[in-house]
Amino acid sequence: MFILPSACRRFSFANHHVLIQWASLLLGSVLFISLFEVLHLGAALLLGAMAAAILVAVMEGTIAVPRWPFMLSQGVIGCMIAHSMPLPILDAMLRQWPLFLAGVVSVILVSSLLGWLLVCFNVVPGTTALWGSSPGAALTMTLMAESYGADVRLVAFMQYLRVVCVALIASLIAQIFMGHHPVVSNIIWFPPIHLAAFLKTLAFIAVTTFFAARFRIPAGGILLPLGLGVVLQDAGWFTIELPTWLLAISYSLVGWSIGLRFSRSIVRYAARSFFRVLASILTLILLCSGLALILAKIAHVDFLTAYLASSPGGVDSVAVVAASSPVDMPFVMGMQTVRFVVILLTAPTIAGRLSRNKAEQQKETIPLE
Repeated sequence: MFILPSACRRFSFANHHVLIQWASLLLGSVLFISLFEVLHLGAALLLGAMAAAILVAVMEGTIAVPRWPFMLSQGVIGCMIAHSMPLPILDAMLRQWPLFLAGVVSVILVSSLLGWLLVCFNVVPGTTALWGSSPGAALTMTLMAESYGADVRLVAFMQYLRVVCVALIASLIAQIFMGHHPVVSNIIWFPPIHLAAFLKTLAFIAVTTFFAARFRIPAGGILLPLGLGVVLQDAGWFTIELPTWLLAISYSLVGWSIGLRFSRSIVRYAARSFFRVLASILTLILLCSGLALILAKIAHVDFLTAYLASSPGGVDSVAVVAASSPVDMPFVMGMQTVRFVVILLTAPTIAGRLSRNKAEQQKETIPLE
């Protein structure tokens, strides 16, 4: 059984001032990020911030990343992805739509099968297993799950545990793929920028974030600037300008937002099923690796590109890993985005039917008891 370390059980941030909590989170993030940088892990900013946030959350921290900074950070990452996806690449994706559709459907079928097995072995309830096993869109799946009768705590646990596992394993695979002697380049945190382009990019992020929130577009914080950014940039209306320091802040905010959603109660609640859920996640990652081998041969791309494209992580976390690796970024993000859209369109219908079927079964079995 998964047990919290004794130090975590004794210490609590609950009665500490929020400034102390934020300072601890910042200090922990610096330490974890430095450690991951020493280990040459890709996406060290995201993973380090996430690890520190999980530690603070488990110690009953009460802080949370406000909604607007988190959405704006998603907008920055959406623009980063758009910058790597010129419109001609999207045309190529449309020409290869059978390949993309087959890859997306394969990952969804595998994850659905594992979710069904979790139900069969009574690890988690039906709707919870469905939402928790959905590959990608962790935040959206968690928020939508509660409306369909799922246990939102366990869904969050399953989703974010998978995000952590996928991000760590993807970073390790990226490191292995790049060899044991990676080329370490000096990061220029404050590069010279084109002020006009930078201001236009900030305005674009602000406007798209506002409309995504105003009209409650699912995952619109990242998808709206991504889609419009590709079109507007290709049309020559503006050039996306994102300095390194802004990307670093955005990565950290996303990592904090994910990590701070953990809590001591969630860990305790999920303790009995922890290793079985973890086994299902690792199995999903292993099966997706097998799909990546097939995808690499069919699509004539390198294995790392195929692996990240089929990886069952969120668009934002995979984007960070892909951006720091020698991969075909448009191919990776294209398949990730297509899969997210398919899941977004199909998951509510499947969950609704599963909820109704479960209710009918309960009605049928209650009289027999």
